[in-house]
Amino acid sequence: MSDTLSLYTPLYQAMQDTPLEKWSVQLPAQLDELSVERHGDYERWNTALTQLPEVDHCEVDLTADSLPVISNTAIDSTRLEASLKLLSPWRKGPYQINDLLIDTEWHSDWKWNRIKNHIAPLKKRLVLDVGCGNGYHCWRMHGEGARLVIGIDPSWLFWMQFQAVKHFIGARPVFVLPMGIEDLPNSLEAFDTVFSMGVFYHRRSPMDHLLQLKSTLRKGGELVLETLIIEGEKGESLVPDNRYAKMRNVWFLPSVDTMTQWLQRCGFEQIKVVDINQTSTDEQRTTSWMPYESLKDFLDPDDNNKTIEGYPAPKRATFIAQKP
Repeated sequence: MSDTLSLYTPLYQAMQDTPLEKWSVQLPAQLDELSVERHGDYERWNTALTQLPEVDHCEVDLTADSLPVISNTAIDSTRLEASLKLLSPWRKGPYQINDLLIDTEWHSDWKWNRIKNHIAPLKKRLVLDVGCGNGYHCWRMHGEGARLVIGIDPSWLFWMQFQAVKHFIGARPVFVLPMGIEDLPNSLEAFDTVFSMGVFYHRRSPMDHLLQLKSTLRKGGELVLETLIIEGEKGESLVPDNRYAKMRNVWFLPSVDTMTQWLQRCGFEQIKVVDINQTSTDEQRTTSWMPYESLKDFLDPDDNNKTIEGYPAPKRATFIAQKP
């Protein structure tokens, strides 16, 4: 990846004198092997970043109930909107820069507000967000006082969106790395809190994913896992024949009791379910910032309680568990 030294020197420094220090030794070589320039959309994305207005300082509120708010009266919102839409589709958010609302596909703020009062306080914690998208929740975690937040997601588009937002928020101990959980060192055992939200059902091996998550946590650390579920008894899970809500990469949708059992089998303790919510077409929808198909297109037009394939409509549960 070009210019990794200037981008990530603050991260390497923040990892010193923490359980992440050993990873900081090999991470530069990992990042140097990656290259966004080889992506077919790189020129469009790079144009978006180079067109962003130079700003000395922005007022930033990362604790607002609705969305992160970024303010600087010198920013031309019309020109900014044209630049940021070059990074479409925007899926996780929303963000607001002055009066410009980046109205993303997902109301990620709704998810955050449902869980934030159930998790252990993040103040001074080392936090990992697996499958972080463009880093929306990473900013919210930092707003709650986390010492260092690292998000990982292999999507280069999401990485570029994060860089665009960071341009205005400025230097904070929040970083997104374009990699997956399999790229992390084995038995890292470093993070106080690990989030895996909207990832589990995309993994072909659910137990392996749980064990990977566990290996990143320190003893006594907390896992926050949100996933699609089904109604059912212990031992029941749905394995779609082909697609689920038009998605090919959905493998396992367990019942709440089955998910609890899987967490127990992988060695987690103090497991609790803190939220169950059927996704609505108000929470996930098409917008001018994400103009493609969204949830309403994935549901049975005659019955919103079913997917277009006839499976139960998306319902999500958030589990909190502790590594002993």
